[in-house]
Amino acid sequence: MKKRIGIKEVYTLADLESWHDFDPPIGLGVFGDPVEHSLSPQMQNAALKHCKIGMQYARFHISPDDLGKALERMRELKFVGLNLTLPHKVAARELVDRIDDDGKQIGAINVIKIGNGKMRGFNTDGRGFARAIREEFSVDLRDLKVLILGAGGAARAIALECAKSQCERLVIANGTFEKGERLAQKLRRFFEGPKVFGPVPRLQAIPWEESAFQFQIANADLVVNATPVGLNRGDPSPISSRLLAPHLMVYDTIYSSARTPLQSAALEAGARGANGLSMLLHQGALAFEIWFERTAPIEVMRAALP
Repeated sequence: MKKRIGIKEVYTLADLESWHDFDPPIGLGVFGDPVEHSLSPQMQNAALKHCKIGMQYARFHISPDDLGKALERMRELKFVGLNLTLPHKVAARELVDRIDDDGKQIGAINVIKIGNGKMRGFNTDGRGFARAIREEFSVDLRDLKVLILGAGGAARAIALECAKSQCERLVIANGTFEKGERLAQKLRRFFEGPKVFGPVPRLQAIPWEESAFQFQIANADLVVNATPVGLNRGDPSPISSRLLAPHLMVYDTIYSSARTPLQSAALEAGARGANGLSMLLHQGALAFEIWFERTAPIEVMRAALP
């Protein structure tokens, strides 16, 4: 059979079901819906080329209804691994053979390793976030009072990493207060030690209200946007610049080559801000290390990002 050399921007389940060989073969990919925006192929293909690994990485537009079929086809085709982006991170945990501890606690996975007919799921969101904060602001989570905006999948991973790092203080703000409170309760055990921080609780969920934000920002070092607000052009900042303050570090998990609305709000307030490109980079490096059990060429991967 003749091998195809060039690869398409995006593949589908139909492509997987009539798969042909490539040269070099496609052995890695990212599943999403949508997936066209993913920067993972640039980063991972640069790493594969640098390490002289004869393999390519591609995007796959897979609908939620087709996730099970697509994963099973990947197993049959003996792919090496996958990244998962929205909306597949939660559903995929039920479709793999084993899950790492972070994936179990967060309830979602974003990396799959395939080998010996088995699929193992991992969640690198938290570790990627911790490395990004260290890179962007030269500080470790354990030294910070953190305010997280959101209580969904990314927020759960970030909150767990903050808790495991024994951060000074953790506050979760969510539009549905009860969802934020449930997340806080799941993390309560990490904050039951003798460490005390002044008159305010070390772990707290708050309503999405201006008065609550005003009080919490005075007692925070790092504000993290883990909501989708800012993903679409024209979105406002999830929190107004007038509520931010110059002492803050502000991290937006949304990545873009341009400033996100929250980054712009941070700049306007005189605060330091960064977007999620550094988190994407470190998640990608961790995935590479899971797949190949070798150190990722992180500077090569960084250079491939916009």
